[in-house]
Amino acid sequence: MMRSVVLAVTNRSLTKKLVTETAAGRAVAHRFVAGDTLEEAVAVAEELNTMGMSVSLDHLGEHVTAIDEATAARDSYLACLGEIADQQLDANISIKLTQLGMGLDDEVAARYLDEIAVAALGAETTVTIDMEESEHTQTTIDLYVAAQKKHGNLGIAIQSYLRRTREDLDRIIPLGGHIRLCKGAYAEPEDVVFQSNDEVDAAFDRLGALLMESPDVKPAIASHDIARQVKVIEAARHRQDPWEFQVLYGVQRDRQAELVSMGHEVRVYVPYGEAWYPYLTRRLAERPANLFFFMRALVKG
Repeated sequence: MMRSVVLAVTNRSLTKKLVTETAAGRAVAHRFVAGDTLEEAVAVAEELNTMGMSVSLDHLGEHVTAIDEATAARDSYLACLGEIADQQLDANISIKLTQLGMGLDDEVAARYLDEIAVAALGAETTVTIDMEESEHTQTTIDLYVAAQKKHGNLGIAIQSYLRRTREDLDRIIPLGGHIRLCKGAYAEPEDVVFQSNDEVDAAFDRLGALLMESPDVKPAIASHDIARQVKVIEAARHRQDPWEFQVLYGVQRDRQAELVSMGHEVRVYVPYGEAWYPYLTRRLAERPANLFFFMRALVKG
């Protein structure tokens, strides 16, 4: 698949240097990233709110190698929640558990997740746990289940290309909260994920329909594939409970506005921070249009 090829290329040190150390590379990054600071992210969130969109703020980072890094990540999210409350933003936060120490010390990650969930309750908002590489799927779900049972204000991302996702939903759906359905953006082996676009799309449509039939959860449909959006709108035709589209900052902005004009709830995933390269590479791998945009920027200098 093209995703695997792009991720293999972007993981090379020469490619990373080309992207992170050139003006063109940083220009592309800032199409998809709100900025390096929380202040910049808040400004973007305020603008999107005025356009009728809610926001999910994500302080970029993952796979910490020391507990003090995990502690700093926790503190950054507590600060973000403070700004959401102070500025009365229509926003929640998205977090990666490897950024809080999962894989390094799962007990620390669980404790920091609890602290963030409590702070989110105080800010009258919610926390979405991003899904990462398949080696972390089981632990991610276990930590989510424990925290959601205690606090009740969390949600989790699921990936339609993972073969296990349908069974995972049997455990997740009864807990309520919100469930973000995305396709998946990591290079994974065939026994773990569906490899063809048709299989991934078919799984996405099936899971989207299942979520729309589940009144106890709030589905969050996270795809820029218009065909997938149309399918889920059809599946939601008779749904009485809330659901939303989730979209990426900087991607198909006209379509985002169009969805709002159609009367749909739209939440924009707004990443910020200096650790933007891994995030950017996954955005390039997901859609050829993003890659072409990047190449044009490099050529123009």
